Amino acid sequence: MAALRLVLASNNARKLSELRALLGGLAVELVAQAELGVGEAEEPHITFIENALAKARHAAAAAGGAAIADDSGLCVDTLGGSPGVGSAHFAPVPAADGDREARRRVQDAANNALLLQRLQGQADRRAHFVSTLVAVRHAADPQPLVAVGRWPGRILEAPRGEGGFGYDPLMWIPDLGASVAELDAETKNRHSHRARAMAQMRLLLREVWRT
Repeated sequence: MAALRLVLASNNARKLSELRALLGGLAVELVAQAELGVGEAEEPHITFIENALAKARHAAAAAGGAAIADDSGLCVDTLGGSPGVGSAHFAPVPAADGDREARRRVQDAANNALLLQRLQGQADRRAHFVSTLVAVRHAADPQPLVAVGRWPGRILEAPRGEGGFGYDPLMWIPDLGASVAELDAETKNRHSHRARAMAQMRLLLREVWRT
């Protein structure tokens, strides 16, 4: 059976690498939208599922085929679920030159600093990462596949670890006795919010799309 080409509605190289690993074993070829000249979609919505669906439909329309999108972020209980869908740009950072990954590192550092500031003095530091995956066969697909993964933990008072990206250095996972940034890629891909969402998505791809 020929592999299904599935366009990833993201230009995040680390997300592409994670999802490729999580899709291993399926007859699926995951292609980043940037490789096809597809630009980023607008994400105007206030929920993960609405943004993921908008991104998947945008990529499917531009690429003329099946697409998958992940909208993910950090939700902190005592902040009412914030930063939520705004996780990637939680802190205001001036536009700057440089490559995408360099700008992302600056943004990540600012986001983490703002989160620590907002939680200063707070005893309740419970939080969870959320990943919402949406796959569509085509832009007008009336039956998108939807999977949601949640990974609970708590926010540390200072960063720990050098790996991962985003809020990983601040997210402590009690069951593993480490921050997400202290986990190796294999362990993270086995336990993460994306791993939990992808486990559901793999079943849907097999059962509904027969991949």
